[in-house]
Amino acid sequence: MNSKSATVPKICVALLSAFGAVFAVSPHRACAADYTFAIEPSSPPERIKEIYQPLMTYLAKASGQHFTLVTARNYHFYWRDVQNGGKADFAFDEAHLAAYRIQHGHYEPLVHTAEPTSYTLVTNIDLGKQGPPGLVGHSIVTMAAPSLGYTLLLGFYPNPVLQPDIQSTATSSRDAVDRVFAGEAEAAMIPTWLKDQYPNLTPVKTSREYPGQCMTASADVPAEIRDKVKEALLKLDTDADASKLLFELGVTKFVPATAKEYDGDEQLLKAYFGYK
Repeated sequence: MNSKSATVPKICVALLSAFGAVFAVSPHRACAADYTFAIEPSSPPERIKEIYQPLMTYLAKASGQHFTLVTARNYHFYWRDVQNGGKADFAFDEAHLAAYRIQHGHYEPLVHTAEPTSYTLVTNIDLGKQGPPGLVGHSIVTMAAPSLGYTLLLGFYPNPVLQPDIQSTATSSRDAVDRVFAGEAEAAMIPTWLKDQYPNLTPVKTSREYPGQCMTASADVPAEIRDKVKEALLKLDTDADASKLLFELGVTKFVPATAKEYDGDEQLLKAYFGYK
């Protein structure tokens, strides 16, 4: 055998040894799967990524898997994807959308925020104790349909003849408040926890409480991965970086969730096109 032909197998052996060493040191890189994580569009996509990327990093570290954020341009596209079975491995939704996934998509609820969810209609004008009727003919800004805030706001005004001017153009709940202060609207529908940060706005009416925002997992995700993600989420409040998400949500921690807690909440979506 000449020297050139003898060199080739030596190089191959060296490369195989090197790859073997890498996989021996980093076994998770060899077997980690990539899971998608859909987030309800309560903020613009770029803001969603900014808020939730630390959570993806945290879950990857805790489970040894990869998690990729899936964002939607707005609620219209998000609702379309949920209806059409656009499969996300994991999802984080308000009660009505979480319930729809559980009932129609066979998702498993993992955890939800410890604090329940409600929405409050707030205004910067004097209604003279008239309540919601005092805003008939005035403008109210909120997130687009079928967000929970928009849906509950419609419930405040069941009479189609006596309705306010509902502007479903806010890109987030904080954006809704900013538009009120900018004089673009007289009122806003926002999460109740957020209204406490604006004492110069007057609460008009608060909705009933719903179970907190819920993390769900597709039935296609292996049980051991679902369990690891659930365990990590229950410990989220102990991680300095990832727990900043809890501050953004106005909650203290995540707690275990059950399907029974959300039973019937998907009915809020029945008025929207495509519900089935």
